[in-house]
Amino acid sequence: MAYQTIQQEYLQIPVVTRAYTTACVLTTAAVQLELITPFQLYFNPDLILRNYQVWRLITNFLFFGPVGFNFLFNMIFLYRYCRMLEEGSFRGRTADFVFMFLFGGLLMTIFGTFVNLVFLGQAFTIMLVYIWSRRNPSVRMNFFGLLNFQAPFLPWVLMGFSLLLGNSIIVDLLGIAVGHVYYFLEDVFPNQPGGGRWLRTPSIL
Repeated sequence: MAYQTIQQEYLQIPVVTRAYTTACVLTTAAVQLELITPFQLYFNPDLILRNYQVWRLITNFLFFGPVGFNFLFNMIFLYRYCRMLEEGSFRGRTADFVFMFLFGGLLMTIFGTFVNLVFLGQAFTIMLVYIWSRRNPSVRMNFFGLLNFQAPFLPWVLMGFSLLLGNSIIVDLLGIAVGHVYYFLEDVFPNQPGGGRWLRTPSIL
């Protein structure tokens, strides 16, 4: 009975959120069980281009480090904001949501080449948080019961939290930058005088 309940809850998760979070959890589990190593997953342009290890273009978005506080923190935020986006502004628009993933991942991969980041999953999470926060500007947020603020400040609060933990803010800045590019091209520029939609979901999706 419990298994059926869990299965039902799992299947109620929107398809893209379900697929991405499951892939992240399974990848981390495989590393924990030593079936694979992070060295087989990280982003390395030389290995991709010279050794044709093209899977690294995807796997570097799936590993968030060993199981611990940082992993759980990222998984909670990834699941929460990915699901809220898919059930909110992307409801009934799965193809557009997948295209946002592809656009964000491509842009992040290009930028990641210049800032020497080997895993881009955390930056991708920040991108999702940024897009959600800009599309829900009136939502009031509470951060660990310490701070109250409007949703658009959430990515910057998370960046400050990363700074306090001693992490590099390059990851957060990359996620914010890519998220802003998507938000501007999709939500801002089309509504400007003479503007138009630059981002169009390919019909193949």
